[in-house]
Amino acid sequence: MDLYIPLIVLGVLGFGFAAFSVVMASLTGPKRWNRARLDAYECGIEPTPQPVGGGRFPIKYYLTAMLFIVFDIEIIFLYPWAVAFDRMGLFALVEMVLFIVAVLVAYAYIWRRGGLEWD
Repeated sequence: MDLYIPLIVLGVLGFGFAAFSVVMASLTGPKRWNRARLDAYECGIEPTPQPVGGGRFPIKYYLTAMLFIVFDIEIIFLYPWAVAFDRMGLFALVEMVLFIVAVLVAYAYIWRRGGLEWD
């Protein structure tokens, strides 16, 4: 149990800081509400009306998200693999080749669907 004490202390400190920040912001922050403050903020652009049933998003949004996830996960797995490659041997090489093939299939799908064209 002694090994978990630093983690518990860190968790309590993090929760305490978050709670303190929220409480202090609500106590010291301005209480003036106006129409501009209640409007949706879209990076300084005037909000555009949305259709009643929502709206259809272009496939580019999803392809961009998939592209980010594919490359983000690839980096997360490649760095520890490179650090510990000497200890893992041939098994690690085969597993990483299979992983990179799976990533390349996703990359080819994104490329084919036009996810890399930023116009």
